[in-house]
Amino acid sequence: MSDRGHCILSHGFESGPDATKVTALAEAAERLGWSHERPDYTDLDGKREVSPLGDVAARVERLLGLTMAAARRGPVVLAGSSLGAWIAGRVSLQVPVAALFLMAPPVRLDAAHPLQAAEVPLAVVHGWDDELIPAADVVGWTGARRGRLLLVDDNHRLSAHVDTSADAFAALLRSL
Repeated sequence: MSDRGHCILSHGFESGPDATKVTALAEAAERLGWSHERPDYTDLDGKREVSPLGDVAARVERLLGLTMAAARRGPVVLAGSSLGAWIAGRVSLQVPVAALFLMAPPVRLDAAHPLQAAEVPLAVVHGWDDELIPAADVVGWTGARRGRLLLVDDNHRLSAHVDTSADAFAALLRSL
């Protein structure tokens, strides 16, 4: 845990803790004096017998445990991509966090599971051409929370905007 605080960076479905985006966020956090960790959910993503998205409840529980432990030591920022963004929002309702950084957030994972998040400083990066989550849905969700929103010319993977995402994350951390 650094003096500034701790960032927990959650990868998306069928990605991993060494994925390009969460790695770029980790580097941005480190440059600004924040400690960070990247939980591995790949074992849970493979559990298709639970749901098409693996064991989402176990993902939430894993992040919840890590966040509770980190919050006892100081400020925590949760960041996530896609399903990682959804679980970050869910955990923010249960543990006090300093801010949320969401990339390609599934604002409606399905009708029964909308994206929910604590009322904390929020920044979102989303692709105009996201093939899974319509940009208009994310505009509405983020706007209702008065969050910072960066829409980029990209698809769900945001692979052409890794540095842009890291810069937006750094800006959020600097604002805290």
